[in-house]
Amino acid sequence: MDKKNALRAGAVAAGTTLMMLLMSSPALALTRDDGDDPAPKLEVVETLGLFVLAPLVLFGVIAGLVMVLDKSRKKA
Repeated sequence: MDKKNALRAGAVAAGTTLMMLLMSSPALALTRDDGDDPAPKLEVVETLGLFVLAPLVLFGVIAGLVMVLDKSRKKA
């Protein structure tokens, strides 16, 4: 019985995904809009800093605050 239900769930998920892909329209990102004002391109260092370094620093700050402000007592 479990195999039958798993097969049915997989078929429904695959069918739903296929229908969503077929019914979606293209983004038409190649045509410029009247109010379109693209930003200047980022340099490699700026990109790495923004998308790699900044999240790592933010993670470190949040993890540090959680460890410092932890109220639980360790039982030895």
